[in-house]
Amino acid sequence: MTTYVFDYDVSADEQGMRLDVLVAGLGIEALASRSAAVRLIESGRILVNGQPAAKKRIVLEGDAIHIEVPPRSGEQSFVEPDYSIPLDIRYEDEHIIVLSKQAGLVCHPARGHYTDTLVNALVAHCGLSNLAQVQGEDRPGIVHRLDRDTSGLMLAAKTDLAAARLQDGIRTRNIDRRYITLVHGSIAHDTGMIDAPIARHVTDRTRMAVSDALNAKGAITTFTVLERFEAGRFDDGYTLLECHLFTGRTHQIRVHMAYTHHPCVGDPLYGRAATAKARNRDAALKSEMGLDRQFLHSYRLAFEHPITNEPLSFKDVPSDDLLAVLEELEERSMGRTEYGKEMLATEMGAF
Repeated sequence: MTTYVFDYDVSADEQGMRLDVLVAGLGIEALASRSAAVRLIESGRILVNGQPAAKKRIVLEGDAIHIEVPPRSGEQSFVEPDYSIPLDIRYEDEHIIVLSKQAGLVCHPARGHYTDTLVNALVAHCGLSNLAQVQGEDRPGIVHRLDRDTSGLMLAAKTDLAAARLQDGIRTRNIDRRYITLVHGSIAHDTGMIDAPIARHVTDRTRMAVSDALNAKGAITTFTVLERFEAGRFDDGYTLLECHLFTGRTHQIRVHMAYTHHPCVGDPLYGRAATAKARNRDAALKSEMGLDRQFLHSYRLAFEHPITNEPLSFKDVPSDDLLAVLEELEERSMGRTEYGKEMLATEMGAF
């Protein structure tokens, strides 16, 4: 088995606790006792805000705890290959892979998903020694991530140099990453920018939220309207958007759209069905257009090859479940914007 990585942000209720006590109470199987937590702290495998800490460290709200749990004694540290997971590879050479990830596939091993991830498929395809290790031994090949139920284009790297240069390209915004999403409601302006920092939700640790906490990270998303759809019996209409990421925070587009009161259709965490009161839940579910995952697809990647500097550009038509939603809405279209007409014809094809 491999080293497992856990990241946790201290909540207001946990402020003032000792680090070892907090870690022992997180429910991580290998750290169920305080003595086990202490051993990991003393070995330097638990960091607070990126720095080693003492076991008696008093934690503060917003502190970022990073935990690396090594393999148990006698276990071999490696990521198991899974040859059954299909890879839709769009480009591959000795340095990089561009692929289209299917919805439902977790990117790398994490709690509940240790052997059935994209990483396990990449190891089966390339071999562990032929994948970059800059993200850690449990994330070979990973350059950036897509949420489990977000589909579309993403990058993987075979060498550490390629991975480092691609990650630098993401940080400096030299890699063009664009998504298509369907959101609730009608957005009046054809273009917009959401500049709102994101941190982990203070009460629900599975969610992220726009936040002014000290540990919140800057997040910028721009959007352009492609098409609008009129309201129906169970909804207030929809807007089809192209979103452009300038940062890469966890759940960024989903959090930003929910923050503007236009959540992504089908979103199980931030969508309307997830937050509706019981008496409104049936109507909220009907307004999700039959989707059981967020309508969010990474449709375009454009960048310079990290080694050869060759300009590369890829596009990916949304998967059938998303296209079915757009087909169902076709009669309710209020018309495409000028940009929408051009983009949907040239980038997506005439769907």
